[in-house]
Amino acid sequence: MAAQTVRHRSYGALSDQDRIFTNLYKDGDPFIDGALKRGDWHQTKEMIGMGQDWIIDEIKKSGLRGRGGAGFPSGLKYSFMPKVSDGRPSYLVINSDESEPGTCKDREILRHDPHKLVEGALLVGFGMRAKAAYIYVRGEFWYE
Repeated sequence: MAAQTVRHRSYGALSDQDRIFTNLYKDGDPFIDGALKRGDWHQTKEMIGMGQDWIIDEIKKSGLRGRGGAGFPSGLKYSFMPKVSDGRPSYLVINSDESEPGTCKDREILRHDPHKLVEGALLVGFGMRAKAAYIYVRGEFWYE
């Protein structure tokens, strides 16, 4: 069997090992066994145990920003959710529409690294005190 060549990529100051989505090149299994091997679901239970406010504060400290035009800070947006319910349920809604011209990010995450999305939805939804999460996937994404 021939040895495989390892591809090393870099993008600006980020190198390939700095990627968050680690299976976008479909190097591995997108299902649970492959996700666990890539480190998904590592210490998720412990993070939930740290509490809702801790999760939102960690996201704020990370500097994570939305991919929309304004690049709004994600942790700040999540912190706007009321900490005490007025009786109405709150929801986390994730938009995987990918209708912006020239974008091809959401479908690749859904196809090859779906556990990152589900784990992130669990953590953010818990931090926001959401009762349910909905992921919008456009109708053209047959396999996703």
